[in-house]
Amino acid sequence: MTVLPTRIDPAGPEYAEHCAAMLAKLAELDAEHAKALAGGGPKYVERHRKRGKLTARERIELLVDPDSPFLELSPLAAWGSEFPVGAALVTGIGVIEGVECVITANDPTVRGGASNPWTLRKALRANEVALGNRLPLVNLVESGGADLPSQKEIFIPGGALFRDLTRLSAAGIPTVAVVFGNSTAGGAYVPGMSDHTVLVKERAKVFLGGPPLVKMATGEEADDESLGGAEMHARTSGLADHFAVDEVDAVRLARRIVARLDHRKPGPGPDRFAEPPKYAEEELLGIVPGDLKVPFDPREVIARLVDGSDFDEFKPLYGSSLCTGWARLHGYPVGVLANAQGVLFSAESQKAAQFIQLANQRNTPLLFLHNTTGYMVGKDYEQGGIIKHGAMMINAVANSTVPHLSVLMGASYGAGHYGMCGRAYEPRFLFSWPSAKSAVMGPQQLAGVLSIVARQSAAAKGQPYDEDADAAIRAMVEQQIEAESLPVFLSGRLYDDGVIDPRDTRTVLGLCLSAIHNAPVEGARGYGVFRL
Repeated sequence: MTVLPTRIDPAGPEYAEHCAAMLAKLAELDAEHAKALAGGGPKYVERHRKRGKLTARERIELLVDPDSPFLELSPLAAWGSEFPVGAALVTGIGVIEGVECVITANDPTVRGGASNPWTLRKALRANEVALGNRLPLVNLVESGGADLPSQKEIFIPGGALFRDLTRLSAAGIPTVAVVFGNSTAGGAYVPGMSDHTVLVKERAKVFLGGPPLVKMATGEEADDESLGGAEMHARTSGLADHFAVDEVDAVRLARRIVARLDHRKPGPGPDRFAEPPKYAEEELLGIVPGDLKVPFDPREVIARLVDGSDFDEFKPLYGSSLCTGWARLHGYPVGVLANAQGVLFSAESQKAAQFIQLANQRNTPLLFLHNTTGYMVGKDYEQGGIIKHGAMMINAVANSTVPHLSVLMGASYGAGHYGMCGRAYEPRFLFSWPSAKSAVMGPQQLAGVLSIVARQSAAAKGQPYDEDADAAIRAMVEQQIEAESLPVFLSGRLYDDGVIDPRDTRTVLGLCLSAIHNAPVEGARGYGVFRL
């Protein structure tokens, strides 16, 4: 075995400083996650309970197997927007009757579960996870439909929700809708386009137009039950496959539906006997410096993630700013690419391209651990071919077909973010640590570039340059870019699947790898043209 050594001293002052900075960030993150957990707040949660209803998270807890994990996705969606954190929807991966499923649950305590633009993006991401990993999709529905003041941002792209349901079904991926309350207007098509439906007695209301709209459109007088009640759909329209007497019964029926799917996972499950890392996962708190300009060795992270801390490094003496190698994680083989000193040079780019090709030959998933300021700039590097070598790495990432997992540990700037499989390059899952930052470039560099351009413009026009105004603008730009680089900001826009505690990284990656193996893991056999 090639066990990675460690130089981390948990009793040392440097570790203590890094750990304190990370714990402070985690405390801030916990406060933001608490907003999502609170739903619509105590008043609306209490009102919901008085109606004899379970909350969205309670429904999920009943649905998944006892003591099984639930990997929540995009919990900070809508952060920093006018809409509540969490976007009135809970999504994630859970195990139902031994079957890994994507689960979504409307939160009716937040504006009646109405869908806003971020709800839509979060739901579409959940559908993407289900399709990409061939996971059954279970929707726990209770929504007042679209948030009407936001309809201009929902109506056109919202049709993709129904498109996805039909595509999942056509691909042989089961879809289940459990309707606990309102599922009106466009929302009626969720049960309408699902393979299996469960409606709750005297609670479910599924109709294209409610009584007020029917009255306005046709003059007809009708009540909720005759228009779209569960019993009507069970006895008359045939929309309901299963008629539940209450919410607990509805969850029971959903579990039986999944059990009867006879879903078989084509790939292996996690290895229960996989050797844990040699070093404590707790020590991941003290590896990343509070100041991302200070480099750290990613091997210290790898040593606390992979089975037995066993890692076979690939080309260790070549392109040393990028660490690449082979390992196992919960028994699953993985190829790891981890930024060492931040900057990607030509050698690192060529090394990465070759490594990615090898992983595709071996049908091995890839794990990208980000801490990069991007590709190197400067006359010598441009003349040395940094553009074509960086393009080679990006080409390899873009055309690789093995599953990719990305974790932003530190910086993830510029085209380096792309080369390390950022969100636009469709990793199966992407998570951030609270220490991560991502943008076109660092705040100081970006503000400095704008200042240089402004100075050159003033000089070309023969105008004096206002140094005080320049300082004020630079400070403002730095502050803006710093705020927009933070993980909570990026997670709020669904540029990742969540900001996680570093100590949970191994578990999160294990859950993702298990989910990934519900679909074939096959490497690319061809690439676009490499500019050599």
